[in-house]
Amino acid sequence: MQKLDRVVLPLRVLLVMVFAGLVVAQFLSLPGQFTHMAAEHPELGGIPWLLLTLGILEVLCFQVVIVCTWRLLTLVRSDRIFSEQAFGWVDAIVWSLAAAWLLLASVSAYLVGVIYFTPELRDPGIPVLLTGMVLIGGVVVLTLVVLRALLRQASVLRSDLEDVI
Repeated sequence: MQKLDRVVLPLRVLLVMVFAGLVVAQFLSLPGQFTHMAAEHPELGGIPWLLLTLGILEVLCFQVVIVCTWRLLTLVRSDRIFSEQAFGWVDAIVWSLAAAWLLLASVSAYLVGVIYFTPELRDPGIPVLLTGMVLIGGVVVLTLVVLRALLRQASVLRSDLEDVI
C-alpha cells in the first residue's frame, strides 16, 4: 500500500487542477467562445447555442467522473476497493461517460447532417473528426464496462479467498 500512496497524492492534485480548469471552461471560456461565434457568424443560426449546451453538459459529465475517481481513491487507500460501495462509484463513472458519449454522438450526427446539406459549410475534416471522436468515446465507455466486470470478478475472488483463509 506504501507504493500506492506515492501515486494517490499526485493524482489527487492533478484531479483538483483538472476540475478547476473544467469549472473555468464551463462558466467562462465556453460561454464566451460560443457567444462570440454566434455574434460573428449569424448564418450558423442555433448551432453555437447547441454547441454551448453540449460543451457544458460534457464538462459536467467529466466533473462527475473526477468526483467518483476521488472517492475510489479513498476506497483504494483504505483497502476497500473490492467492496460493494466501490461499484456504485464505478457505475456512476460508466453512466456519466455513457451519457457524454450519447450527447456527443447525437450532436455529431446532427452537425454532420447540417454540414452535408449546407454547401457553404461542406468540409470533410469536421465530419471525419466528429466520427473519430464518437468512435474513440465508444471505445472508452466499452473499455470501462469491461474493467467494471473485471473488478466484479476480482471482488468475488477476494471474498472467496477471505472465506478460505
